[in-house]
Amino acid sequence: MGASACAYIAGKPVQGRESLISSTLKARRAFLLAGTSLLLAVSSEAFAQDTTQPPTDQPQPGDTAPTPGNPEPTDQSSDQAIIVTGIRRGIASSIDTKRREQGIVEAVSAEDIGKLPDISIAESIARLPGLAAQRVNGRAQVISIRGLAPDFTTTLLNGRQQASSGDNRAVEFDQYPSELLASVVIYKTPDANIAGFGLSGTADLRTVRPLNFKERTVAVNVRGELNGGGKLNDDVKNWGGRASVSYIDKITPEFGIALGVAYLDSPSSNRHTKAYNYETFCCGIEANISPADAQDATFLTGQEVFAYSRNNKRLAAIGIAEWEPSDRVHTILDLYYSRFKQRETMRGAQWFSNVWADSQTFTGVTTQDVGGTELAVTGTANGVAPQLRNDYNKRDDWLFAAGLNNEFKFSDQLSLITDLSYSRNRRVETVTETYAGYGCCVTAADQNANRVFDSISWDITGDAFPQYSTGLDYADASQVSLGDRAPWGGWGHDGLFKSPHVKEQIYAADAGLRYQPMNSVIEAIDLGVNFTRRDKKKRVDEWDLMLKNDRLQTLVDSGDLVDPTSLDFAGLGNVLSVDLPSALDRYYDFVELEDANHFDKAWRIKEDVTTFKVRLQFASGDLHGNMGFQVVNQKQESTGSRINFIDSPATIEMVKEGTSYWDFLPSLNAYYDIGGGHRIRFAASKVLARPRMDDMRANLTPGFNSSVCGGSPPCVPGQTVNPWSASGGNPDLQPWRAWAADLAYEWYIGPASYISVAAFYKKLDNYIFTRVMPFDFTGFPLPSTAANIPAGVIVSPIGTVTMPDNGPGGDLQGVEVSGALELKRLTSLLDGFGVIGSWSKTTSNLNPTDNSGEKVRIPGLSGTVFNMSGYYEKYGFQARLSYRYRSPYKGEVVQLFTNRGFTQILADKQVDAQIGYTFPDTSSLKGLGALLQVYNLTNSPYRTRIGLDQGGPTTADGGTFIETYEKYGRQYLLGFNYKF
Repeated sequence: MGASACAYIAGKPVQGRESLISSTLKARRAFLLAGTSLLLAVSSEAFAQDTTQPPTDQPQPGDTAPTPGNPEPTDQSSDQAIIVTGIRRGIASSIDTKRREQGIVEAVSAEDIGKLPDISIAESIARLPGLAAQRVNGRAQVISIRGLAPDFTTTLLNGRQQASSGDNRAVEFDQYPSELLASVVIYKTPDANIAGFGLSGTADLRTVRPLNFKERTVAVNVRGELNGGGKLNDDVKNWGGRASVSYIDKITPEFGIALGVAYLDSPSSNRHTKAYNYETFCCGIEANISPADAQDATFLTGQEVFAYSRNNKRLAAIGIAEWEPSDRVHTILDLYYSRFKQRETMRGAQWFSNVWADSQTFTGVTTQDVGGTELAVTGTANGVAPQLRNDYNKRDDWLFAAGLNNEFKFSDQLSLITDLSYSRNRRVETVTETYAGYGCCVTAADQNANRVFDSISWDITGDAFPQYSTGLDYADASQVSLGDRAPWGGWGHDGLFKSPHVKEQIYAADAGLRYQPMNSVIEAIDLGVNFTRRDKKKRVDEWDLMLKNDRLQTLVDSGDLVDPTSLDFAGLGNVLSVDLPSALDRYYDFVELEDANHFDKAWRIKEDVTTFKVRLQFASGDLHGNMGFQVVNQKQESTGSRINFIDSPATIEMVKEGTSYWDFLPSLNAYYDIGGGHRIRFAASKVLARPRMDDMRANLTPGFNSSVCGGSPPCVPGQTVNPWSASGGNPDLQPWRAWAADLAYEWYIGPASYISVAAFYKKLDNYIFTRVMPFDFTGFPLPSTAANIPAGVIVSPIGTVTMPDNGPGGDLQGVEVSGALELKRLTSLLDGFGVIGSWSKTTSNLNPTDNSGEKVRIPGLSGTVFNMSGYYEKYGFQARLSYRYRSPYKGEVVQLFTNRGFTQILADKQVDAQIGYTFPDTSSLKGLGALLQVYNLTNSPYRTRIGLDQGGPTTADGGTFIETYEKYGRQYLLGFNYKF
């Protein structure tokens, strides 16, 4: 609900960072406590003066239970008791949803049709208490709930599970345009009526219901968009736009339709630098460093500077038909489709500044004390041969979802609810990278003899982009040629072309009976069964790119060039820019790559999950809630390969493996109305999250250490050795399982004002992480290299395998404080002003490793998440300023060769603003509004640090070094909306 607004404080990545973060957090806590005190200070007289109360949240006989395709009703009806509009309408509707639900939920609702408050649904969700977004290429994309990674969250569309185009289960929320959604409800505690509930929570994206509208409604939104980061690459625009049309009509009193189309053409840019390593030299090579007093310093030894330009195009549509011919029959058909096209152009340079490479020397070095370590912050590296990069990446996603829900009432007390659904998501991606350098033109056999060296000066004294300067002109088309320029003999190819293909389908059928006793403490009894089949497969097609004519270094024809790309943000000047889509086939041969890593990226997972559901909804005086349980059976099957590349020719054997298991999942949600808007909530449950899909792959890649007897003393006849090892997935993985408890206090002060304090605890029975375990290699043929083991030595088939496994669990706990306040409750002078925000603190002792001396963080856990928004809305004018903060965490990102891996992401901060005006009903322009939005107002950087968990080089006092530093620029949107 809303966002957060606060002064932005730039973080210092190395020296003094910890003290700055500490003081910043203290300031936030003080601000939060002050805000909480204000809310608590609101007098009971002010509460009693409310003239517009939200609708009652007491469950009524005949209320619809939340089931697939039929979630709790939204506030889109024109006869709702909430009569405010705009920002306050969205806040009031979200608060009303929170009040009505029997479990603990958070919600964000549209201010009006097609007007969710943010640029994407992910941005809106990220502002909810206890939730945090991870920025990917500058956009909020995946969500963590209560400190757990996106893998622990289930995403629904109108109550139905959604397929993901990612490598695992986490849904990428930017595939769902906010313009076509009416609301999002985040379930933090499970409801026994919802199958497939996540361990951390469940996100239910909801569209409108046509019969909730009394009359035909049409909403049109048009916005132009400009990326303030500038046009980094000349052939990619930095402007775009978005438009949407929603049409809702009650054709007859019994039949209504809703149609919507949303188009996005959004540019983005990324100024990127990365440090690969920091190193201290020794053993005589330090003589290459001058002056002599800098020879013991720590040096940055590998770096890159890239300029990314992206264009994102998405076409999405919804179609909804709702039919209620009588009070006995209610049918809803939901259709959703989106096509998301992403194109990315990247150009830049990367190089090693390392005295072990190419006999380099460092001159003019100056140092600075950073955390007790002498860091070489300025100087010149001599003998450097940069590798220039021209990359072009494409990604296309197709998402389709359909659902048919029908409710038939046999009587006023007994109903049958059925739901059929299908969700499909397909991703096709191509990743192309090419290399170039100064000098021309020799074949690969002579490339080391023709590498032209440069002197590159560096300056890393600041907290922003490092600064470099070069001696050569890397935009000179007469001197820069295509070809591998890497040191140490090169990389063995002139580029790479990789194409991941991912497809996931989900089929589901749900049926349930609902019985509503008369005059009973038990308001409703729900009995149901859900069957869900999930089928996901992935493969990666891979080629090495080799220059034609025996890899002859080649100058690029002027017709295949565009204007040079500037890397001035890091001081590097211009680099040659190739129109890669047109030049690729002309200059390169494609050589298919089929190594062990290639085959390990292909897998298929099938799951059949049957869930038996029982839920009782009760009310006794001021006590309300539900209790129930689920009995869940899962059958999982993984298709993969035994990939034996020990000998030549290699052998690939297809295998199918899997397992099945049962789970019993009880749940309780209850709240007690104290009176005066005060409420206590309690929830307890057992929850689970199914393993990551790539962890479940049946692939196995063996290895054989033929030099096992090469040590001292040597092996002797009769001795047993264990040379076998392997790595792979684990098709027998069990889910993450946890017991959970929640306690919350809520005070509903008015339609758009409330305060909540909540605490939660999760006890995870297990945690999935990579372990080294015994493995029997019986049946694997001994490779020819086994002849290196002396005769008479016994080769044991027992070795080790490195694979994901269910290891020890631990605890996760936290506290969440959230609230909203219309400031007119304090004084009439502040009429129109309001604030909304949240603060959450999460801790955990989970340590997913078998090494007791190692501290490993779990992905997604930010200790502190803070959001605050201030708004003004009166006389048709509206303005909002929002701030959100997420403390450092481990996040999953795309790394080398399209592989996914984890990195340590530093604190993330974002400020957004908007201002608008809507013409009053008395105007001839009634229904027309104008809106200006600015996202990433402070152009906050995205930063990661070197190393993972406790790994990587550190300063003497245990501090860390910056790895990635990126800036995306501000996004400006100006547009109009019209509703009639």
